[in-house]
Amino acid sequence: MKITLKSDGALDLFTGENDSGHKVQLGTNGKATGPMQAVLMAAAGCSTIDIVMILEKMKQDLKHIEVEVEGKRREEIPRTYTDIHLHYKLYGNIKDKKAEQAVNSSLEKYCSVSLMLEKVAKITSSFEIIES
Repeated sequence: MKITLKSDGALDLFTGENDSGHKVQLGTNGKATGPMQAVLMAAAGCSTIDIVMILEKMKQDLKHIEVEVEGKRREEIPRTYTDIHLHYKLYGNIKDKKAEQAVNSSLEKYCSVSLMLEKVAKITSSFEIIES
């Protein structure tokens, strides 16, 4: 895996590009997603992909999914995360036990991002099912 990061003129806005040509903007001063925000997005994205695949295999009727992530960081430098909470909103006709199993399987076994982050931060999760 290879990523290239380049400044976009100013030195507070950057474009990251993977070897397939997909791009993400990162920045400071509110000009783009901050790198630490991108870490939370990566945890949400990785686990959500797992959860969708697991629920599909379980033949659950997932229509839509949203994730809210909150991270708390240390005050001192380096300002790493100490706590990360992921709250999943699962829309559809999903059995509670199946949703719990999918979330736990992702965070405890499959999601590389959350498994890496749990070495430095306490990761917790919750979910709600919204029938649609």
